[in-house]
Amino acid sequence: MAELACVVTLAAGLVACVPPATVGGTPSTAVAPSSVWKAPADAARAPVGVIPEAATASGSGAPASQMTPNTAPLGLADVVSLSLANNPQTRASWATARAAAAMYASASGRWLPTASIDVVGGPAKAISSNPARVPSDRTTTTAALSVQYLLWDFGARGGAQSAAHEALYAADFTHNATVQAVVLAAEGSYFNYQASRGLYDASQQTVRTAQTNLAAAERRHDVGLATIADVLQARTALAQSQLAAQTADGNQQAARAQLALAAGLRANISFDVVADTGAAPVVALAENVDSLIDRAMRDRPDVLAARALARQSEAQVRSARSNTLPTVSLGGSTGQAYSNNPALEGKTFALTVGMSVPLFTGTSRDYDLAAAKENATAAIARASQAQLLAAAQVYTSYHALRTATQRVATAGELLTSATRSEEVARGRYAEGVGSILDLLSAQNALADARAQSVQSRWTWYLALSQLARDVGVLSPRGDANLTLRPDTTGRNR
Repeated sequence: MAELACVVTLAAGLVACVPPATVGGTPSTAVAPSSVWKAPADAARAPVGVIPEAATASGSGAPASQMTPNTAPLGLADVVSLSLANNPQTRASWATARAAAAMYASASGRWLPTASIDVVGGPAKAISSNPARVPSDRTTTTAALSVQYLLWDFGARGGAQSAAHEALYAADFTHNATVQAVVLAAEGSYFNYQASRGLYDASQQTVRTAQTNLAAAERRHDVGLATIADVLQARTALAQSQLAAQTADGNQQAARAQLALAAGLRANISFDVVADTGAAPVVALAENVDSLIDRAMRDRPDVLAARALARQSEAQVRSARSNTLPTVSLGGSTGQAYSNNPALEGKTFALTVGMSVPLFTGTSRDYDLAAAKENATAAIARASQAQLLAAAQVYTSYHALRTATQRVATAGELLTSATRSEEVARGRYAEGVGSILDLLSAQNALADARAQSVQSRWTWYLALSQLARDVGVLSPRGDANLTLRPDTTGRNR
């Protein structure tokens, strides 16, 4: 690997370092600020475990996460399942939680004694006034089994174990929050695609309505009951509806790409989504906003993670404080000594009790304790902020769902009246008692009502999922886990 080239100017006492000329056989940087860097072949290789770009779902070596049946349309549960299986965020948070579990096990292991086998030996030369008594040249080898146990440390081990315990809780809750965020994103992409597909279908209906109205204008013109202006206005309305349908088709394809991204699939893979033609929901929450906020304080994982981090910081304060106090340890060893002189051979035994008292550590431990206390104060403040944020989000989502419920009912009424109005306007125009402007105005109102009906339906589903996530009860299967009941109050009808 190339190293930095440094030029030393002795007179000025300066050292100038320049980047290496090449890396991987190509220039190490772009040749100018306005140019791009041409990467060598090895710079774009995929790390181990990352899906290569050359892999395709149809190839025999395609990863399982990139494959989906071409004949089975995907439902909401399928999209959520694929998203959780393929999303790197869940793998990263899971690995972080497993690492925290290993750290907790490591901290718990500090309560156990340590044991080691030590073997030392080698030639030695002794200087003695009586060489006849003890040989001056000797070879001695000692093998010993040593056991050490920390009897008392004034809370260092307990603080470290408690801190690791709370860190594990925080990592697990963070993983749960990540899962819920991925589920919400997958559901949002699914609902957005369904809405875009519904809007495209509605735009196709508007095209057919415009074609019917154009035919009516042409019939009236053919029999002399309408001017060419009526036909031209009807044709203009048809062209506008066709342009809107083409735009809706483009939006549908873009939403499909986002849905594939959320599910961890490539946008060009062959898949279909089930057609959802169920009735629009007209229901209400059986819980009030206060009870939902209370549930969020109990169940929302990011709130619980913030609390665990605050408790971790408090445990770290205890651990930092104990570092300024003495430690007491107990040790023992037994072994066997071997030598070229039998007088130096034999068994060895030792039992030790030790105490270590920190007298002066350069004030570093005092400042470590002060830093731990301030970190604990900051962590408690962050936990309080997380609770306030959760309450605000639940309150906002609760009222957003109520508004979405009302919009569903209102949009249904709007579609019914707009459909009837367009039929009446078309009938009046065919009978010669209505104008083309009235007919086209009713046509536009019907097109808008169709769009509102589609959007309000899927906005309601998204609002429900958002509230479930904000409360902290959105399940990995995508279930909202909120109590709903039919709205019989008449507020949303």
